[in-house]
Amino acid sequence: MNAQSTLSKVPAVTLGFWIIKVLATTLGETGGDTVTMTMNWGYLAGTALFFSLLVSLVAIQIAAKKFHPLTYWLTIIASTTAGTTLSDFATRSLGIGYAGGSTLLLALVLLSLGVWYLSERSINVDTVSTPKVEAFYWTTITFSQTLGTALGDWMAADASDPAATTGALGLGYLGGAAVFSAALAIIAALYFWTRISRTMLFWIAFILTRPLGATVGDFLDKPLNHGGLNLSRPVASAVLAMVILALIVALPQRPGEHPRQHAPA
Repeated sequence: MNAQSTLSKVPAVTLGFWIIKVLATTLGETGGDTVTMTMNWGYLAGTALFFSLLVSLVAIQIAAKKFHPLTYWLTIIASTTAGTTLSDFATRSLGIGYAGGSTLLLALVLLSLGVWYLSERSINVDTVSTPKVEAFYWTTITFSQTLGTALGDWMAADASDPAATTGALGLGYLGGAAVFSAALAIIAALYFWTRISRTMLFWIAFILTRPLGATVGDFLDKPLNHGGLNLSRPVASAVLAMVILALIVALPQRPGEHPRQHAPA
């Protein structure tokens, strides 16, 4: 690192980052379902629990003086779990459905990114090194995780799902996972073979990894008659957590680096 650069408080975006991110989003789905369904807390209580945990972890993350891999990934898991319960509460308990929830959440993601850009003239994740930018970062991430949950459910749902109020696609969990995997492959191709903004591609990929994890998580724990494997949610969550911890230890975890003078997004 040279004198004109400073370290971000989020990890560099590497292949290892994306592998852990997908597993974290899958854990968010099974973990959220464990509390709201298996433990029968319901969507509102589950949202309150995980959102409180998320706020606490974001505060710890912002107070930290440098990047800490375990704290960062715990916060990501909290955001994706809170996103699961919040999305389910909005689309099911509030009755706005997957289409309404996805539209509302997309608007919130774009609003968060827009305010961030107007304030900082960049939405590049390598610039996340001050409390203000971290607040923008975690707000956008939480909205994107919640949006991803609604998109994944919408893609997999059929007309019999009460929350599929508009245009249920009925692809099932594996079909939905295949669609989002293909979309991520296209994003990767655009990254390597075009000059499209890397920042824009990052945020699109970040959003798409969430419905991929959501559909895989649902496939693991939903009943057989709903197209799932009916695996134990707590056991699946514990196994995913152990794999994530092992990868955090085994894979290189270094902070991103960026110029002191913020580059345009």
